[in-house]
Amino acid sequence: MNNADGSIFISGGSSGIGLATAMAYARRRKKPRLGLFARDKARLDRAAETICAEIPTAEVRCFPLDVADSERVATTVSQAVTALGAPDRVVLAAGITLPGRFDANSLSVQREVMEINYFGSLNMVLALAPLMHAGSRIALVGSAAGLIGTYGYGGYAPSKFALRGLAEVLRVELAARGISVTLCLPPDTDTPMLAAELPLRPAVTNRIAAGAPVLSASVVANALLRGMEAGRFLVLPGLPVKLLYLFGPWVAPVARWQQRRLIRKLGE
Repeated sequence: MNNADGSIFISGGSSGIGLATAMAYARRRKKPRLGLFARDKARLDRAAETICAEIPTAEVRCFPLDVADSERVATTVSQAVTALGAPDRVVLAAGITLPGRFDANSLSVQREVMEINYFGSLNMVLALAPLMHAGSRIALVGSAAGLIGTYGYGGYAPSKFALRGLAEVLRVELAARGISVTLCLPPDTDTPMLAAELPLRPAVTNRIAAGAPVLSASVVANALLRGMEAGRFLVLPGLPVKLLYLFGPWVAPVARWQQRRLIRKLGE
């Protein structure tokens, strides 16, 4: 990578995987230009300070944004391109979980999760893809929850299944323009989003997740960056996710049986 590289735009860039990916890219470029997008301006400012403290050559611009607001996305992306130039790398990491059984969460909660996790990424792609040139790359941060139905993710899992479908379509449609697409499907990752999710999880969901490894945001970010730069479509951080992807048709019946057993045992 060199000084002629374009800018890097990251939604969900104020924390977690988004911030870790911003840090990883900033370390690899001589004079990185980063556009960070997230809803909380104070957290964005802290993220920018963290990056610039380690990489003084970095130019970091913060853009407070709710990615679910399509009109605001178009306006804010235009401002970011004016400030930093069109990106050659885009990482779409904005997301929320709000766990709960499908009939326990209100319809408004279900819609909020879908609006941010799926439509938020779609809004960003619609605004940015027309500005990107051949050789550019787009990454979408999905979830292992987009591989198999899991109790307690009545809103989250469908949004990540939908995001996976979007990535598959973008992979085909953007290839003709020389833009590669990467889909990252991390397991539980040590982020503020996971910390906020844990108290809300149903007991069955907690038992399902118990004992599964929790990856650091930097491990996921570096796996994402390597896969993205290699032009790989799928990035599956951690052995359990790789096995789930490869052997899903055989694993799924066992997983459903285990979940039914836990539901009976815990009375949910």
